[in-house]
Amino acid sequence: MPNVIAIVGRPNVGKSTLFNRITETRQAIVEETAGVTRDRHYGKASWNGVEFSLIDTGGYIHGSDDVFEADIRRQVQIAIDESSVLLLVVDVTEGVNDFDKQVANLVRKSKNKKVMIVANKVDNHERAAYAADFYQLGLGEVFTVSAMNGSGTGDLLDALVKLLPPDEGALNQEKLPRIAIVGRPNVGKSSLTNALLGEERLIVNEIAGTTRDTIDSRYTKFDYDFWLIDTAGMRKKTKVHEDLEFYSVMRTINAIEHSDVCLLMIDATEGIESQDLNILSLIEKNHKGLVIIVNKWDLYQDKNTNSTKEYEEKVREKIAPFRDVPILFVSVLEKQRLMKVVETAMMVYANRTRHISTSKLNDFFLPLIENFGPPAIKGKYVKVKYVMQLKGQPTFILFCNLPQYINESYRRFLENKLREEFEFTGVPIVLSFRKKN
Repeated sequence: MPNVIAIVGRPNVGKSTLFNRITETRQAIVEETAGVTRDRHYGKASWNGVEFSLIDTGGYIHGSDDVFEADIRRQVQIAIDESSVLLLVVDVTEGVNDFDKQVANLVRKSKNKKVMIVANKVDNHERAAYAADFYQLGLGEVFTVSAMNGSGTGDLLDALVKLLPPDEGALNQEKLPRIAIVGRPNVGKSSLTNALLGEERLIVNEIAGTTRDTIDSRYTKFDYDFWLIDTAGMRKKTKVHEDLEFYSVMRTINAIEHSDVCLLMIDATEGIESQDLNILSLIEKNHKGLVIIVNKWDLYQDKNTNSTKEYEEKVREKIAPFRDVPILFVSVLEKQRLMKVVETAMMVYANRTRHISTSKLNDFFLPLIENFGPPAIKGKYVKVKYVMQLKGQPTFILFCNLPQYINESYRRFLENKLREEFEFTGVPIVLSFRKKN
């Protein structure tokens, strides 16, 4: 399993604030009104060189009249089941109440889960003393933090990364490419897996559903050899509602983190939606290769001579600024252009593993930067000394005198030039500027 951390707790204890603090984003809405977080948020974070995925769940209450609470409770349970470590957030200013005990009982029922109690809103030494009350929950050590101003979060994260288990899923004995099929429920992921393998490996049904395990299949046709990872699921009941979507993303996180290239499938009849963009963002943040598969193209109604070009441009507008991505139009049901999927996935894998020698990089970058350098700031000019690529990943280190003067637009300019010179289609590129006098 990948390192997935779930933040749980009753409403209005500061879960979303803590999520934003750890992920260094403002992704989750923060409001003093209880119950604001009804949708889930997924983020990527790292501490002391250890990366992990973080999930912000809705506030857990049992017996509420709120029509959304039943869905929230189911999603909290799913998060608990799928996580490596649970952060149970409580409010030190209010002490232990019945709702905290309810969440603690829910956490206690989960087997073999590591739990950290996070006493939030500890803004002074007096409040720190009150945190001892939460030891009565019987879930181990209590960590005092102020998610609002960040105090105590460093000690919390130090302890957290020590609890994380080794990511065994990433340790594959056979170093074969890993191609993951990801996307929203019912876009044809299992059907694509079956079609590529030439057998009914997975159950396919029109009812959207998920599997409890990621399915790995060995593909060994037409001189290709790789692992195909499917995240779509087995048959479930029709009353799945929002928690199905939540479970889908949980499995998607697993597949993305254990893959080299992701095939993001979208439904041609529905277009690319916000959930697709959330998954794409996870792929990009994890620096995985990407191919967008537009499935059910045979059902697309508004076809004309330019329909694929127009549809493709709409997709690229939505995924900007990462536009250098292969987009394929297929019909899994009609078995149209499926071999192109395999060929393109392996092409992107080759791009992602491509290594450019330091001499070639410097021959390319140094004249470019000299002729089209970033604008001077306060009379000072950026001078790049040399460039190198990290082994085995599309990350490029540019050593210069004033890295703080490099803005995002100039970074994009250099990335575009790099893509023009070398083949990195489908691969997120990282340009890192480091100081060297």
